[in-house]
Amino acid sequence: MKRAQGVFFSVVHGYQPPMPTRNKIVGRRIRVMGHNKWRNGTDFQFWCYLCKSLMGQNGVEDEVRKFRVLPACDDEHGGVIVDMKEPMGPTVFQAMLKASLSQWKLEGKKGAWIKLPIELANLVEIAVKEGFWYHHAEPRYLMLAYWIPETKIAIPANATHQVRIGAIVMNDKREEKVGKFQGTGIWKIPTGILEEGEDIFAGATREVKEETGIHTEFVDVIAFRHLHKCFFDKSDLCFLCMLQPVSFDIHKQDSEIEEAQWMPFEEYADQPVVQNHGIFKHVKNICLAKIKKGHAGWTPLPITSLFSDQISYLYMNQEGLKL
Repeated sequence: MKRAQGVFFSVVHGYQPPMPTRNKIVGRRIRVMGHNKWRNGTDFQFWCYLCKSLMGQNGVEDEVRKFRVLPACDDEHGGVIVDMKEPMGPTVFQAMLKASLSQWKLEGKKGAWIKLPIELANLVEIAVKEGFWYHHAEPRYLMLAYWIPETKIAIPANATHQVRIGAIVMNDKREEKVGKFQGTGIWKIPTGILEEGEDIFAGATREVKEETGIHTEFVDVIAFRHLHKCFFDKSDLCFLCMLQPVSFDIHKQDSEIEEAQWMPFEEYADQPVVQNHGIFKHVKNICLAKIKKGHAGWTPLPITSLFSDQISYLYMNQEGLKL
């Protein structure tokens, strides 16, 4: 039995291969991790490197070392991230993954992440058999996770919440911008899910523009609701926002909205669904407090953190802080 450092493989005893053709290698049963057949050209190239190392040809140790572990970068929490981009055969991937896990354990790494693009979906089963699990997925990739230490798993769960907004647009006549949702007969305020990387105030103005064609300015957040087990068992945060119209001509979104119009607030509030349904009833009362008493909500204050210069927003009652 002959071994190359850092690579798991075996060659039939007594065989010293010249630089062989693919058929000769297959005929002599070069095996890795129990496999004795070729799967693709990447596997063939890998075995050629191993054969070279047995013969001591120039530069072969460097070539073999390339296959020792998967290319990875450290994360901020003592783990590693493998971002798979180049095509790789299943046999090579399995050998490199086993070697990588051994190496990362010796180095004291914690979490291991493998980002597999959809083009390499054939490698998912191999990673799962080595102990990786699904963490999250996006349209073009799957993220797999693995906890290396023999301790309680400390990898955070996938995103637990989706964020949506409800937008109340009130003009100077105490008329509210409402739309009738397709097939329901119910007049509603504009609502929608925030897009990735979108701020609350930006999402509110965008949703109003998409559903009604009206341009608005964000005023404040006047309430929010927290709901669990909503969308595929995820939780839901809905921020109720007050906006002022900048334009007034309505161009409704035909795909979702049956009708759209300016409606006196009292008429909107008199709908049975608003009178009897919990959240609509409270929204009505908050709006009345805003109209009659100047109820102050939360406005976005741009801030940076100790760790980054990236701008984020702290929503707070800035009026209430004035001394």
